[in-house]
Amino acid sequence: MTDHGADLLIRAGAVHTLVPGQAPQRALAVRGDRIAAVSADPHGLDHLVTGKTEVHDLPGATVLPAFDDTHTHLILAGLGAHDVPVHRARNIPEFLDLIRQRAAVTPEGEWIRTTTNWQELNLAERRMPTAAELDTATDRHPVLVKRGGHNDVVNSCALRLAGITEETPVPPGGVIGRGADGKLDGRLIDNAMGLVERLVPQPDRAQRIEGLRAASAEYAATGIGTVRDCMVRPVDYEILRAAREAGALHVRVRALISALGLTSAAEVEDLLDTMEQWRGTSDPLLSAWGVKFGLDGGLEAGATEEPYACDHSFSGTLIWNPDALADAVEAVVRRGWRVGTHAYGDRAVRVLLDVYERVLERNPGLPAGSLVMEHGGLAGPEQRARAVALGIPVTIQQPLLHDTAEVEEGFWGPERVARLFPARGWVDLGAKVSAGSDFPVGRFGAMRSVWGMTTRQTVIGVKGPEHAISYGEALTLHTAQAAGLTGEIHLRGTLTPGRWADLTVWDRDPGQVPDEVRRDLLPTHTVVGGAFVTR
Repeated sequence: MTDHGADLLIRAGAVHTLVPGQAPQRALAVRGDRIAAVSADPHGLDHLVTGKTEVHDLPGATVLPAFDDTHTHLILAGLGAHDVPVHRARNIPEFLDLIRQRAAVTPEGEWIRTTTNWQELNLAERRMPTAAELDTATDRHPVLVKRGGHNDVVNSCALRLAGITEETPVPPGGVIGRGADGKLDGRLIDNAMGLVERLVPQPDRAQRIEGLRAASAEYAATGIGTVRDCMVRPVDYEILRAAREAGALHVRVRALISALGLTSAAEVEDLLDTMEQWRGTSDPLLSAWGVKFGLDGGLEAGATEEPYACDHSFSGTLIWNPDALADAVEAVVRRGWRVGTHAYGDRAVRVLLDVYERVLERNPGLPAGSLVMEHGGLAGPEQRARAVALGIPVTIQQPLLHDTAEVEEGFWGPERVARLFPARGWVDLGAKVSAGSDFPVGRFGAMRSVWGMTTRQTVIGVKGPEHAISYGEALTLHTAQAAGLTGEIHLRGTLTPGRWADLTVWDRDPGQVPDEVRRDLLPTHTVVGGAFVTR
């Protein structure tokens, strides 16, 4: 290659740069890890071809930027590569049999874990298994069944190892489940999960690296080039660094270091001390973005202004005292890190904006985007306007709504579920809004998310069609808006000379296919930093 040549040249039917006002181009050249040039003429960059240039003539193809998933859990996806695949079960007997098969080849006393990307309403019984049922699969191994990031079910062996009895105090911000008879049923929610999870040994380093290799390749295969992992413990970040060194990361990773389970600013300061070693690293593939807090629960415990439809005495759970959270957030931003906080119900959204407003008042001049709202699920018009006025970015996750709508209707009722993730309202206000999946609660995938935001389809039909946005707007939420969230708009998000060569190639234009085709459409190629991740 010469200084003026290209390593890669793609001639396509259309190269959508996503630069506002720019017509589709027909050729794109890459030099190293950067876009070198684009041209409206399919042969307009032929002068960059040398004997070492890889040329792809794809006259029917469409090229788009690679997509971001701005709120997902790659770490959990990597761990799931080795876990019992209960997401394949159709009923509780199949669920238990999968665990039983793993127990048959697992030494007695060793932990058994399951995958997390399943929903109980997909089981014929339409409920979670109980500790007693898990005991029938094995009483010789502790079993940890995870569903998403907020719910565990464990067997009696695990309860005994953790010392959980009828008299165990319920941790603040957590739930220790009981059955109709008042006895422990193995269910642990939010801050109660740590009672057991602290005992579970992690897979060894080699297994975890291979899990990340497989999981990151799966993300890339759907068109995703960058993930913002919103629940990374310090030990997980070290595994990510090892995976990076081993060449096992197929996507860029922006990690939020988890403060979940912490309850004071002093504990957060200890976490920040650990994070100092990662400050200022310039690795374009892997970086620590900031700190993740959780203000309320998930599907079963999101903090709402009005009581739950299924229990008029319950309005969800606030995990932090607002004053304590303000002190903890302030500790983070004063150390120069950013903050993303989970706020799902409308009460949590209101309280979080109170907290963020207080932090902004006490710390004038904070860099834009220092404080982010994760989810903002039930943010109404008043709170959306307030977030925009405060300059608070928000991440939304339509795949989460798609996969859990039926579960959520049981807790909140149809009217509130239809108001979740109001993309139209955010976009019309000019909000700093970007999109993702919240895997394993929602299914990741570039076009699956776009399809969901344009149709508002869920597993139980269309919910809140007035909140749908256009195809072009949905693309922007996954590209330019997402790159703005991570502070990388000068590097990613559009196909512009000088930016990183992160792009996707599709055998048809995703904007010109029927909705039902777009939902499952996959790229033929994903390129990250000028290198083909999938072909």
